[in-house]
Amino acid sequence: MMEFDRAEQANDKIEKTSENGINTETLASGTEEDCKSCEDHEEPLKSWSLERNWGFTLEELFKLALKFFKEMNGKAFNPTYEENLRLVALHKQVTIGPYDPNACPEIGFLDVLGNDRRKEWLRLGGMAKEDAMEDFVKLLNSCCSLFAPYVTSHKIEKEEQEKRRREEEERLRLERQEQERQRLEEEARCREEEERRIKEEEQRRKFEAERLQIERQKQEIMAVLNAQTTVQFQQYAKQQYPDNPDQQQLLIRQLQEQHYQQYVHQALRLQQMALQKQQDSNVNQMSDEVVPTCNPNSQSNSLENQEQQSDSKAFHLCVEGKAGEVPIIAPSMWTRPQIKEFKEKVLHDHDSVITVGQGEVLTVRVPTHQDGSHLFWEFATDHYDIGFGLYFEWKDMTMPASTETTETKGGTEQVEEEKQTEQHQCPQVHEVVPVSRRDSHEEVYAGNHQYPGQGVHLLKFDNSYSLWRPKVVYYRVYYTR
Repeated sequence: MMEFDRAEQANDKIEKTSENGINTETLASGTEEDCKSCEDHEEPLKSWSLERNWGFTLEELFKLALKFFKEMNGKAFNPTYEENLRLVALHKQVTIGPYDPNACPEIGFLDVLGNDRRKEWLRLGGMAKEDAMEDFVKLLNSCCSLFAPYVTSHKIEKEEQEKRRREEEERLRLERQEQERQRLEEEARCREEEERRIKEEEQRRKFEAERLQIERQKQEIMAVLNAQTTVQFQQYAKQQYPDNPDQQQLLIRQLQEQHYQQYVHQALRLQQMALQKQQDSNVNQMSDEVVPTCNPNSQSNSLENQEQQSDSKAFHLCVEGKAGEVPIIAPSMWTRPQIKEFKEKVLHDHDSVITVGQGEVLTVRVPTHQDGSHLFWEFATDHYDIGFGLYFEWKDMTMPASTETTETKGGTEQVEEEKQTEQHQCPQVHEVVPVSRRDSHEEVYAGNHQYPGQGVHLLKFDNSYSLWRPKVVYYRVYYTR
């Protein structure tokens, strides 16, 4: 209010000097051109001063003042007659311009208010529009104390609107950024998904090709293996299900599948053993031992081994042996779940039920039969597992007796003591199936092995790992032609 009063006083000073024809603030210039240039510089300064003080431009402030005057005149404030005439004249000066008698209609002689307003308008002369708006605002502020709070409230509202506008613009900007980020992420995700799909498709095709190749190799190997074991499996199936051909065929297929799995496992084991021996041979510079191996994934190897069998067209997996020794064909082993029925059958023969004490290893010796070609065995246990292994003892082949070397106190003399059993050399024994623990209390373990020659099969039931429990074993062995 004080700043507005000072501005009003300055305006009154300018009006007085203009009425007297003398401008005391521009006496130093001495010319009319200097006065015009000073007025041109004062106009933007006044406008800037009003905008700085009130927070609105001159036009916005005049519109607010005019709205306040129309709404509040005679209600919130009552200006004097002269102030009212001055405000109306200033309004006409802003909206219409300087008074023009030719453009304005005639006013009656008795219209006192109309004549007074026209005289006041005529007194303004050629006042500029900006000066008229400024005088209107200043006069209204001086005659009504409610105008300043009115403008202030609108200023606060304007600032809040501006703040909301900036916040909305910022929100929209952030939304656009988020949408752009999501779009880029979606494009990246789609590219990654497409690349992953292409990669998975390639892997699937590659896996399918490998699966088909493995399946073809499996069928070829199984065809060769089935040619070897068909007769034995048929005889075994007839013994298990004498009057049920469907069950016989199902059991034969199960036995053939288990035989194939065992074949692959044994082949891989022998291949690893051969590789290990080859590495040891390279280290020690020795090549005395030869390890025949069979690759289950190679069709050429299986066909070569098949052609090398002069007495049979079947392909056989051989257990390792030394040079000069007869190779031993790997056995076929499988399991079946009918453990209860098997035990009931074996219980009729008391010699087929044995007890292996705790910490013991029991060996069942089964000589080869002159009319047989394969040995079959089956066994199961009560409640607990047991170790099982198969060995073959040759009849006409012996191995040197074991020697024991001791060293004297001087460390330079060696004494060899030969130990012979019953004054003869020990018979040669081959490991066909290494001893390992079998869950024979859950399934019946069965298998067959082709005679490698004349000798004795050794079925070892190992309970040496159990220090407290004896094991009851139900077993059955027989031969086939």
